Amino acid sequence: MSESANFVMPHWLYWGWLAIMPLLFMWLTRDTATTNKPPTPDEETALAYLAEEDPALHAPGNRVSRMFDWLSEQSGVFVALWTVNAVCAYFYEVISRYLFDAPTIWVHQSSYLLFGMQYLLAGGFALLHGDHVRVDVVYIKLNKRAQVGVDIFTSVFFFIFSLALIGTSWRFFSDSLSMLEVTDETWRVQYYPVKAMMVIGAVILALAGISKLIKDIRLYQHLGEHRRT
Repeated sequence: MSESANFVMPHWLYWGWLAIMPLLFMWLTRDTATTNKPPTPDEETALAYLAEEDPALHAPGNRVSRMFDWLSEQSGVFVALWTVNAVCAYFYEVISRYLFDAPTIWVHQSSYLLFGMQYLLAGGFALLHGDHVRVDVVYIKLNKRAQVGVDIFTSVFFFIFSLALIGTSWRFFSDSLSMLEVTDETWRVQYYPVKAMMVIGAVILALAGISKLIKDIRLYQHLGEHRRT
């Protein structure tokens, strides 16, 4: 079989499947996702360790923070399911290349664009679960209320970064959309949806930061009241 006869995924199918496939999986597994299972000993240890790194990680918030947390959680699950597509695509590439001598022109590009969009959209999910890197040489030596106070103070820099990221991403996206930008490789898939994910990911990250700030402030007040009693 020659390369010219090999299947090339249409652009509309690529973008449509990425939009529909996670929603389908999430709907099919909705009963499993809502089942409250007690944490395993390893999970309890991990949660306790994370609570030491970030005291407000599991602090109670309010209706706004819960809404933003839900958005961060669901967006993280949504993009995590994209990984299944990459596994299937590379499996197809190996079979096509080595059994039929018909390497694809689209599998590698579709996968690295997918992973790039995952990285952009998973920031809020990572912040929600305390998975961002923390330099805590001094921070870890403070008491809990001081740690929360430091988190509240440093949130200023976080929001400066988030606003700059939103503004820069929007400029990248609008420029790409205005020229209907496509990739340079042979597949020439649309590039502006990828840059749109930069904007969406930056907004989700900022909302996750607002949720964390709300929980930090509430926990700081609670710890102050507990200290006085």
